Amino acid sequence: MPEWTFLTNHAVVLSFIAKHPRITARELAATAGITERAVRKIIADLDTSGYIDKKKEGRRIRYRINPDMPLRHETYRETFIGDFLETLGWKRRRQSRAKGG
Repeated sequence: MPEWTFLTNHAVVLSFIAKHPRITARELAATAGITERAVRKIIADLDTSGYIDKKKEGRRIRYRINPDMPLRHETYRETFIGDFLETLGWKRRRQSRAKGG
């Protein structure tokens, strides 16, 4: 019988993306212990739902977390993904101030 965990694969992938915005699907799969195909499906789910944005940088992709999205479970809609990720060790990047002010 496999061990159970508190976090879903979606949460694990999102937390690694948050900490390593230029991580590849192959690296994510190896780290999370799931297939690359499963990682790509999770990334597509997170992107479609607005939890991440993807930007092409050369041959790689840079991910950006949308910290203001709520958790998906109906009992935790008041908790934002950024707050959840911070409990897992994510350091929220502060936006730079506009020039001239």
